[in-house]
Amino acid sequence: MLRALRNTSRLIGIVRTLARHDALFPLEAVPGLPALRWFGRFLARLGRKRGSDARRPGLRLAAALQEMGPSFIKLGQTLATRSDLLGEDVAADLSTLQDRLPPFPSLRARATIEAELGQPLDRLFASFDDQPVAAASISQVHFAETPEGERVAVKVLRPGIEAAFARDLDLFDWIAETVERVQPQLRRLKPRAVVATFAATVRAEMDLRLEAAAAAELSDNFADYDGFRVPQVDWQRTARRVLTLERIDGIRIDDVAALKEAGHDTDMLLRQSAEAFFLQVFRDGFFHADMHPGNMFVDADGVLRPVDFGIMGRLDVKTRYFLADMLLGFLNGDYRRVAEVHFQAGYVPADQSIDDFMQACRAIGQPIMGRPLHEISVARLLAQLFQVTETFAMETQPQLLLLQKTMLVAEGVGRTLNPTLNMWELARPLIADWMRGHRGPEARIRQAALDIGLIVERLPALLGQIERAADRLADPAGVKLHPDTAEALLRRRRNGAVALWPLWLALLLVSLAAVLY
Repeated sequence: MLRALRNTSRLIGIVRTLARHDALFPLEAVPGLPALRWFGRFLARLGRKRGSDARRPGLRLAAALQEMGPSFIKLGQTLATRSDLLGEDVAADLSTLQDRLPPFPSLRARATIEAELGQPLDRLFASFDDQPVAAASISQVHFAETPEGERVAVKVLRPGIEAAFARDLDLFDWIAETVERVQPQLRRLKPRAVVATFAATVRAEMDLRLEAAAAAELSDNFADYDGFRVPQVDWQRTARRVLTLERIDGIRIDDVAALKEAGHDTDMLLRQSAEAFFLQVFRDGFFHADMHPGNMFVDADGVLRPVDFGIMGRLDVKTRYFLADMLLGFLNGDYRRVAEVHFQAGYVPADQSIDDFMQACRAIGQPIMGRPLHEISVARLLAQLFQVTETFAMETQPQLLLLQKTMLVAEGVGRTLNPTLNMWELARPLIADWMRGHRGPEARIRQAALDIGLIVERLPALLGQIERAADRLADPAGVKLHPDTAEALLRRRRNGAVALWPLWLALLLVSLAAVLY
């Protein structure tokens, strides 16, 4: 009851802010909240008397979220991936939300560093710049130099940010829980799961050791790739609320004039960007999910230098295979295959019509057929695909939504570097090699052999479990069975090894055939 009262009070405050910006339209999309919508419309009418905002709805919503503070800025950036909920135009406007806030005092930053690292600042750093170079909703960054002469960037969490986010996350979860309870038809959109994913992302961002680990993992993945280098972590000066990384000097990747003036080949940079993105998504299944232009620089040697590893995405092997098969189906115009992989992955329920879903996929893919490659946006194709989810009861896939958002940003950077080139075409050789290696006939045979091997490996344990279960059932002190039933179980157990020899032989022959094929 206290939770409901507390969050209802806060919700009324949110409605007032939305009304002040004439951005109440998200409430109209949630049936079952008549009193709240009436209150919001009343406030909106009062606001319009003072003059309405002529900006697009998405920009008005972005302004309201910006005013409401750090958690709502982060929420807006997450909603920018949900064009299936808000529409493409609103989602695109929310993607403009800038995670920038006034800096907090450097004395607080110094105190946090000393408390976290257990040493005076002058022993940790030979110099420390009190003026932050960036200030966001969760942290801010200061430049410094270590006693060893290393130039570093020090990220420090905002004081009290954990408690502030905890209050807001509880509010978001309560709203999602209420929506699921009063509107069961919206459960397929998994509002609580989306909030949980958002909460996990935010909590990970507030433990800077996890960001350090993400940077180190990404660095290891690209150890043999010359065109993409991740800053090194200074683990001795890193803790839960402090992260120290190698300082990056370079030009923002969207500053085309400065890049050309410095002698960089923008087409080569686009190729490197496409290859690095493809390798992260398909080869490693671990990708930088906040790759806006302010998080990517080009150093003097033309190497891409990413920063800010607080938001990372992961795709398991099955999801990567689904994504590859689905995209290839679209690009080849094979809409039956596109539909099949959705059903095989379980993303579309089996009780839906595969023919109707195929028709919907054709409606999405046909307009891109025959168009110049540089005019094709894979990210927008995915966004349109997600918009048909309601018709076919397709469940939300948060990992794909995060990927779609990242693709959209990557494509935007690509068009800035060269509007006549398509980043996916530049990565085509890598895509072709990966598809041959992972989705071709030989790869499928290898996977089948591995699957059979796993079955063979697990079979003895499974038989042991069956045998132990039979022992328990036949034990007089255990479950009471009729004597004839107990005798039959024991007889089957004794004969089990003989009875199973055809299965063992079949598995052996299939495994051998798969390996020799």
